[in-house]
Amino acid sequence: MALQTVNELLKKHRLIEKMLENEPVRRRKLVTALVHRQHMVQLHNLLKRLSAAEIGAILTALTLDDAKLLWLEINESRQDDVLWEISDTLREALVGDREPHCGEGHISAYQLVDGLLSKVTITCRHDLEKIEPIWVDLLAPTKAQRHLIGQFYGLDLPDPDELTDLEASARFYVEQNQEEIHINSDFLLDKEGEARSVPVAFVLRGDTLFSVRDEELPVFRLQRLRARTQPGFVSDSRDLLLDLYGAEAEYSADSLENIYTKLESVSRNVLSQTMTDEEAARTLADIAEEEDLNGRIRRNMLDTQRAVSFLLRRKLLSPTQLEDAQQILRDIESLNSHTAFLFDKINFLMDATVGFININQNKVIKIFSVASVALLPPTLIASIYGMNFNNMPELDWVFGYPFALGLMVFSVLIPYLFFRRKGWLR
Repeated sequence: MALQTVNELLKKHRLIEKMLENEPVRRRKLVTALVHRQHMVQLHNLLKRLSAAEIGAILTALTLDDAKLLWLEINESRQDDVLWEISDTLREALVGDREPHCGEGHISAYQLVDGLLSKVTITCRHDLEKIEPIWVDLLAPTKAQRHLIGQFYGLDLPDPDELTDLEASARFYVEQNQEEIHINSDFLLDKEGEARSVPVAFVLRGDTLFSVRDEELPVFRLQRLRARTQPGFVSDSRDLLLDLYGAEAEYSADSLENIYTKLESVSRNVLSQTMTDEEAARTLADIAEEEDLNGRIRRNMLDTQRAVSFLLRRKLLSPTQLEDAQQILRDIESLNSHTAFLFDKINFLMDATVGFININQNKVIKIFSVASVALLPPTLIASIYGMNFNNMPELDWVFGYPFALGLMVFSVLIPYLFFRRKGWLR
């Protein structure tokens, strides 16, 4: 439908130009400008509604002259995305030697130089031809950027937004060609008051590790810092992947220590002699936050454990890397026992806080109960007087009403003093 509309507009444009060939130059230029403006406005509105893939398909289906004319009407900000949707031959015919530009800083490649990781920022295809990386890291990549890396290295990189839709059985697998190993893992991002898991896709192909993610992660920053400053810290792509999982275990351990620290502060409040309802509400919010973080850590550790076990089963690791992988698994087991202990502690603090809330509510109910019991005798006295109107002594006795009121006050004091003596009003 879109292709047909584009063809009709371009055909009309060509037809008007042909009809005006014999007209005076001034009139021809005026009419051509008006018709061109009208048709191009319609093309602009149409192209705005189409995706880059649809525009690429239309360019491929058009003749070269029509494709060149249509290319001039594509917004400059979308041209790079469209260039990745057409063939190299058509791309050269439209823009010559121009390479689709990728956002600087979103794609980084790392190669080993004297035992240290050296970073190269990738902006176009020519940057990739000059290096032999062991790690290509894509941070919040666009479709064009993923297509650039995938086309150059001959693989299909996943969209980070689709990683959360994967079933558990599809998180670790090997392609049919046995050349690509895909591992999809969750990494912890522990921000103040906003802890969450960020999905990361790893593709291990030959001697190169590819990682795709939507957010910057502390684990990746730590790994880059160590590998750039410590000679021999990594030796190949598999070593790099294991170190990332090892750094994730360290980062989770640090987060667990923070949970311990925060729960100690909560414990002091919970174990104090008194706690208001407002303090209890804040305490419950703090406990719930730490419980959520503890649960995320336990889930991520389980995910990391499965990923490392998958690498062990594939028999891809050297003897030294096997030892490192076993150590990571032992660290994860230790962390799992800590998370279990924290869950017990969180449950205890939660029950204690709820107990304080119940105590405060019981105090309020106790006051109402005592008041109800204390007011029963004066209510009885008032009822008796009210049912014997003709025989009420205060009608003929000057001190009758003061006597009745005093009797009612005395009847209130008796249960009050009794409850106080028993200690029920404390």
